[in-house]
Amino acid sequence: MSDFQFKTPDEIQSQLGERIRQLRLRVDITQAALAGRAGVSARAIRSLENGEGSSLATLIRVLKALGAESSLDAIAPQPTISPMALLERGKAPQRARGK
Repeated sequence: MSDFQFKTPDEIQSQLGERIRQLRLRVDITQAALAGRAGVSARAIRSLENGEGSSLATLIRVLKALGAESSLDAIAPQPTISPMALLERGKAPQRARGK
């Protein structure tokens, strides 16, 4: 079961910010140094870590600067289709049908 399943978006944002902070501390880098490495402001790092909101670009820059860009695969995994379903369909879907 997902740790985020029953949380509000604000609670998730706060928890993700705390995880970013823990990762930064584990790497042993200051907020200012991380901001410089990521190419964002120190205020953006503080906001991200405090769960106050941030842009997707800032999150990506920070994860890359921390060497944690592989975690982006968990956020948005590459969609796949099983070989059997591909055989049944004949080709990969090009658009959603909508339900």
